[in-house]
Amino acid sequence: MHDILGIFQNRVLWCAVAAWFAAQALKIPTYWLVEKKLDWMRFFGSGGMPSSHTAFVVSMTIMVGATLGFDSPGFAIAVVLAAIVMYDASGVRHETGVQGQVLNEIIQKVFVDGQPITDVELKELVGHTKVEVAGGFVVGVLTALAFIFL
Repeated sequence: MHDILGIFQNRVLWCAVAAWFAAQALKIPTYWLVEKKLDWMRFFGSGGMPSSHTAFVVSMTIMVGATLGFDSPGFAIAVVLAAIVMYDASGVRHETGVQGQVLNEIIQKVFVDGQPITDVELKELVGHTKVEVAGGFVVGVLTALAFIFL
């Protein structure tokens, strides 16, 4: 029987959580640089620069390799999972965000009897551009290296 408190000594997990946290925190200044608005709620949102999903899985993948070996089945599984997450973040989820933008423009422009059809806006920051995924990759690598060498 394993002790549940062992979770607090799982460096792979804590590295991934640290990478997610770092990426989410970096979304605040990068949003400010682009939009010239300070939005603290970006910490809790998805989408934007850098991709926290990518940082999360890349750091986990590197830590699994460093812990179990880069020739281990665990590392292979982590690589496949990371590839799927990064592809999804920059592909399907990005397109969903683009569709949200277009639909929000339609909602703003179309009126029925002088009233907007709805005032509910769809979420536009859902996925990531390839640059945002690359940013998450860099955050993930740097976080994992910090955990390995510090």
